[in-house]
Amino acid sequence: MAEATQPMIWSLVGAETMRALDRYSIDELGIPGDVLMESAGRAVAEVALEEFRSLPGATGVRVVCGAGNNGGDGLVVARHVAQAGVAVLVELVADEKQLSRDASRNLARARAVGVRIAAAGAPSADPEILVDALFGTGLARAVQGAAAAAIEGMAAARAAGSRVVSVDIPSGLDADTGQALGIAVVADRSVAIGLPKLGLTLEPGRSCAGRICVARIGIADSAPGIDADASLLTSRAVAALLPARPAAGHKGSFGHVLVVAGSEGKTGAAALAVQGALRSGAGLVTLACPEGLNAIFEVKCTEALTVPVPEAGGHVFAAAAVDPVRKLAGERDAVVFGPGIGAGPEVRAFTKRVVRDVAVPLVLDAEGLTALVGDFEWLASREAPLVLTPHPGEAARMLERSATEINADRVAAARELAARSGAVVLLKGAGTLIVSPRGRVAINATGGPALATGGTGDVLAGLLGGLLAQGMPAFEAAVAAAHWHGVASDRLVQGRGEVGITAGELAAGLPEAREELLRGGGRVPAGGELALPFPGA
Repeated sequence: MAEATQPMIWSLVGAETMRALDRYSIDELGIPGDVLMESAGRAVAEVALEEFRSLPGATGVRVVCGAGNNGGDGLVVARHVAQAGVAVLVELVADEKQLSRDASRNLARARAVGVRIAAAGAPSADPEILVDALFGTGLARAVQGAAAAAIEGMAAARAAGSRVVSVDIPSGLDADTGQALGIAVVADRSVAIGLPKLGLTLEPGRSCAGRICVARIGIADSAPGIDADASLLTSRAVAALLPARPAAGHKGSFGHVLVVAGSEGKTGAAALAVQGALRSGAGLVTLACPEGLNAIFEVKCTEALTVPVPEAGGHVFAAAAVDPVRKLAGERDAVVFGPGIGAGPEVRAFTKRVVRDVAVPLVLDAEGLTALVGDFEWLASREAPLVLTPHPGEAARMLERSATEINADRVAAARELAARSGAVVLLKGAGTLIVSPRGRVAINATGGPALATGGTGDVLAGLLGGLLAQGMPAFEAAVAAAHWHGVASDRLVQGRGEVGITAGELAAGLPEAREELLRGGGRVPAGGELALPFPGA
């Protein structure tokens, strides 16, 4: 499958954008829809035949077709498979009179070469390749009736040893959010047509999609007035963003990070944020901590400077710490604020005053975010760059809804939080999102379940602060930090599995992950994860 026109960045599109690009390609570029359908079907047929040849005991290919253009693509697949000499059956989950014009033409062409057309029925008891051409990106309602039964049949056949190849997107998925509309196909391979769909990068869509490739069939990637909904940067693109390390550089050349973190029982969060900043390549890191904890940090953070500041009960930052922290921040290049700072009225007041007044780039993380729940829109008045790094639970509290609602449409939630706060938002989770205040969206494809352990977010906050201190713009720094952090995790998973990796190991692995990025490496695809073979990935 072909290269993109921009070899280091792929556009991701939702249903409406894809429809607009289809119309532009047909109406303005003059590419007939029938030609696009032929090209799409031929590309999927190549993947289906590849799967057929690699599946021991496979008896043939079964194509499950709906009434729309996705079904028409499936009928083209069936014709090409038949002409390759492989037994093929089309299972038509629609009345022939319901077929789109181009799909009707391809039904006649399939019959002309001897393809057998049948109503929906039980899959073969023997392993076969199932081509899911039931629904495409236009689906906007819950799947019911015969279509739901067909998806259940594909699931049963897959459980018995068959493989599923989906056309464009697994049937039943929302192309914008990746959510299942009642029921959805779980595929082994998905062939995205034209451009990859946004929903393929968001859970549960990316787990349903299996391995994804992109069929470049002539649909325009862009058009006047039509913008992509998001982008996915490859490892090569991220490597190009990373700060240079000139031979004449010294510790004063690479930025000084202030980490404001820690409270009783949460010294680990502060220490891990310091480690993330140190491993970012920052020249100097200072930790401002409650004074009663300073002795601990002088032992835990030997590579960083520590500055004790006034504390309140429970070794949390006191209101009297505002002025010394503000002075420290004014002498640094970036601030990481929030890991393990605790809670309570005094912490909340301390947070608001420091975040409001600090005039350098700032990362607001963890309990720093919690301190602003119910009162964060004033953040938009800050002049210096600000990055918020919530997980879904923290985003839910800030937006006053449930984490389930946040995950149901992660892009919309992150955009709302960015617009209301005036900040770049890095929404953590499976398929971390980075969103600018103006709605620009990037999705990170690195990392995985190994990151689901305490402290990895603190490392990410420190890493991001280090990149800001080295002069990177906020959006680009957030994209690079998320990708680099994920690559470090992916490297640790190799040969070890996803269980038992600690945040300290993750921080220690950041330098090697950076070198891998610079050498042109990147994420290591694993079963069930996003594995887009984009150029440079």
